[in-house]
Amino acid sequence: KERKERKERKERKERKERKERKERKERKERKERKERKERKERKERKERKERKERKERKERKERKERKEERKKGRKKGRKEERKGRKEGRKEGRKEGRKEGRKEGRKEGRKEGRKEGRKEGRKEGRKEGRKEGRKE
Repeated sequence: KERKERKERKERKERKERKERKERKERKERKERKERKERKERKERKERKERKERKERKERKERKERKEERKKGRKKGRKEERKGRKEGRKEGRKEGRKEGRKEGRKEGRKEGRKEGRKEGRKEGRKEGRKEGRKE
C-alpha cells in the first residue's frame, strides 16, 4: 500500500515537472517568436526609411540638376519631360476649338438681350471687388 502511494506521488511529481517544463518551453518559444517578429518589423521599418531617404535624395538631386540646366538654357520642366509636350506650341498657334467660339458667342449676341446668368454675376462681383480695393 505504501509503495503504491509512493509510486503515485512520484508519478504526480513527475507529471507536474513535465507540465512545468513544457510550459517553460512554450513561454520561451513565444518569447523568441515575439522577439523575431519585433526584429523583423524593426528591420522592415529601417528598410522602408532607407528606401524613402534614397528616393528623396534622388529627387533632390534631379531637382538640382534641372535647376542647373535651366540656368544654362531652357530645358523641359518635370511635367513636360514626362508628357513629352511640344515646345513653342503657344507661339503662333491657332485658337483652341472652345476658345474662339466663346468670344464670338458673346459678341454675336442680339442687342437688348441681357448676358447669361453666370456671366453677369461674375462680372459684377469682379467690379465690386475692384472698387472695394480702391477705397
